[in-house]
Amino acid sequence: MNLNKVILIGNIAAEPELRSTSTGKNVCNFRIATNRIWKDAAGQQQKETEFHTIVAWGKLAEIASKYLAKGALAMVEGRLRTRS
Repeated sequence: MNLNKVILIGNIAAEPELRSTSTGKNVCNFRIATNRIWKDAAGQQQKETEFHTIVAWGKLAEIASKYLAKGALAMVEGRLRTRS
């Protein structure tokens, strides 16, 4: 059995972009920023931000473009696909 599932909770980093493919299917791209905060060996607080590009399709793309806005907190669940 294979499992490819990820859950991200972070802030929307830019306004979602809704577009349509040549076949008429909706696709929405947006970015989420997630933070990791820890204390280093000297006791100083450190913060690391990671940006994730999210792609939503179909009806979910329409909903994402309508309700998500830059700076809003969001949770995204889906499969992970690494691209360059």
